[in-house]
Amino acid sequence: MKLLFCIVQNEDAGGLVNALTKEGFRSTRYQSHGGFLRQGNATILVGVPDEKVPDVISVVRKNCRTRTQYINPLPPMMEPGEFYMPNPVDVQLGGATIFVIDVAHFEQV
Repeated sequence: MKLLFCIVQNEDAGGLVNALTKEGFRSTRYQSHGGFLRQGNATILVGVPDEKVPDVISVVRKNCRTRTQYINPLPPMMEPGEFYMPNPVDVQLGGATIFVIDVAHFEQV
């Protein structure tokens, strides 16, 4: 038995949960926040038998896309009177980060 922690963007989370349900996988979704861009994410937990892990990962791949977004960097600490002109930086967002953990014991009551 494995537990998958799937960290995805909020934009992809609803569609992913629906796709997992359609494929017969139970999941639990909760809100989380990323550290780099401080944007909202969703962490989706899925418990499955070992042989179903590739199937879950396939569903995640189909439903979580990467995208590019332009952001303005935070201004550096400056002395009064200094002028700072930020240049937008493009960053890649989306996709998914998946952790697969062994489950020592599982009960559904």
